[in-house]
Amino acid sequence: MSIALDTRSEHGHADWSLCPSCGGVLYGRRLARDLLVCPDCGHHHRLTARQRLDQLLDPGSAEMLDVSASSRDVLEFTDTAPYPERLERARLHTGLDEGVLVASGRICDRPLIVAAMDFRFLGGSLGAAVGEAVTLAAEAALRRSVPLLLVSASGGARMQEGAIALMQMAKTSAALGRLDEAGVPTIALVTDPTYGGVAASFATLCDVIVAEPGARLGFAGRRVIEQTIRQELPDGFQSAEMLLEQGMIDAIRPRSELRATLGRLLAAGDPPPVSDDHPTAAPDVVRDPSALPAVDAWHAVQQARDLDRPTTLDYLAGAFEDFEELRGDRVGGDCSAIVAGPARLGGQPVMVIGHQKGHSLAELTARNFGMGNPSGYRKSARLMRLAAKWGLPVLTLVDTPGAFPGPDAEERGQAVAIAENIRLMSALRVPVLSMVIGEGGSGGALALAVADEVLISERAVYSVISPEGCAAILWDDPSMAPTAAGALKLDARSLLELGVVDGVVREAPSGTSTAERVGRVAPVLAAHLRRLAAQDPDRLVRRRRARFRAFGRPGPDFPNPRRATA
Repeated sequence: MSIALDTRSEHGHADWSLCPSCGGVLYGRRLARDLLVCPDCGHHHRLTARQRLDQLLDPGSAEMLDVSASSRDVLEFTDTAPYPERLERARLHTGLDEGVLVASGRICDRPLIVAAMDFRFLGGSLGAAVGEAVTLAAEAALRRSVPLLLVSASGGARMQEGAIALMQMAKTSAALGRLDEAGVPTIALVTDPTYGGVAASFATLCDVIVAEPGARLGFAGRRVIEQTIRQELPDGFQSAEMLLEQGMIDAIRPRSELRATLGRLLAAGDPPPVSDDHPTAAPDVVRDPSALPAVDAWHAVQQARDLDRPTTLDYLAGAFEDFEELRGDRVGGDCSAIVAGPARLGGQPVMVIGHQKGHSLAELTARNFGMGNPSGYRKSARLMRLAAKWGLPVLTLVDTPGAFPGPDAEERGQAVAIAENIRLMSALRVPVLSMVIGEGGSGGALALAVADEVLISERAVYSVISPEGCAAILWDDPSMAPTAAGALKLDARSLLELGVVDGVVREAPSGTSTAERVGRVAPVLAAHLRRLAAQDPDRLVRRRRARFRAFGRPGPDFPNPRRATA
């Protein structure tokens, strides 16, 4: 809350206030134009539920839903004042019957249901009436088959209602579970503060969690923790910024960007425009190994590692639209080596997941050289499950020397994370397309490449181990890496002959611009996605499982399973 000065407008409201964060003097009308965000330090002042609906929903689209449920004093609770008296004061102070408003409306012309909490009403506490309103909002979204947006602002469960308040956590969580089963998208907007029973139920169960800058979220509050463990907590503890780093939320967005971000998320599942102009066959894809020249395998490795090669982010910037990066594995970490989120390619909605290296030593270091850790693979799994829920095809772009081999990764279950991704991808009931765009290093690559079709760039490689690693282990001589590269048959032509990949995508000549190189690949990916999207989900899963079942199976077509199924 801002601190009002004594200067007042003709309407009786403070013209000026002090920012509680930086102490700056704020002019009321400018503060209102800035959506109640301090122009000096960016502090986001609390909004009422009505202000929140006004800011988020398209003008004139809001329609309040009747979710009236009165709080009852079933415990006959009294602290410094009887509970009914506290309720009456809150109603007089806020003009609300309870601490949440529910409305149908539109954001960027996409319909949805919104439930917005109001912290002024008994600290936004979760009681029976609030739980009922949130549940009714979820049921309305289910009935109308439109997304649900939950805006949280709460100090926790309402103590004056005892165990009845506690049960609202289970009630609202079950309501969101029904939306998961029905494939209805859910988005949480976390505002300051969000604690206790709200944080441990519907606020953190949504498909996507977006937070305002500086918003605090946690189960136990800072004061409770410090008093319990007798330990001073660091600055920024439980802040949105810490939560993003720890993989607990997907994104932080300032208030001025919320509508655009939410609009892109709400549009993520929109069907592609109907058009007869799309090519039915993918251009520049070679499926006959004899059509490709023989190459020196070690030279292919050097080309695959070239820092000028387009990265996943280059493809996202140059070929895709409306990409919205989603972060975090929701269990304690994120991974900069893997980027992911919904986007559109040629109008086709898709969930993109890719390894990210970089073009400089600084970027390579920041991205851990494209080596995913367990959080990266668990983030990928979370978003693949989300793609299945939303009905989006999955596109993976593979470019990694391998999964990160550090001790921390091993302690946090690197092998388990990779194994679970492989199993998950084999059963996803949406199209899965993978393309190796640089290095395809061992299990760290395969964890994103169990697909209906696997493509590879003409100058990319894919192998069980790096040539250097193979030479060190089998030759006991790192200088034998070029020989090992040839023996591993890791180049695109050899992989096509082995049936490990289904097609080789011709690349633009070396030295051409990143935009031209990306532009050459984009129609290939778009054509494959359109073709896969037209297939029955059950058939996709059967064929995908059969594809990988065939590798190594004895028979006249060994080792190439593609010949057996051609």
